[in-house]
Amino acid sequence: MAQPRLVPTGDLARELGISTRTVARYVREGLLVPTEVTLGGHYRWDIDDVRQQIRKRRADSGEN
Repeated sequence: MAQPRLVPTGDLARELGISTRTVARYVREGLLVPTEVTLGGHYRWDIDDVRQQIRKRRADSGEN
């Protein structure tokens, strides 16, 4: 199976229509878990995985 394409936080934020600061806050609050953290502390994201995390969180909280 092919490796997922990992994107930096800026690309993820643009894809989701939110700011990079919001992504960082979600990570701090435990709402999102990055796919990978580089040795330099930068987050890398699999966009499909993030969408799945969001869907699961919404389902768990009863949101639509």
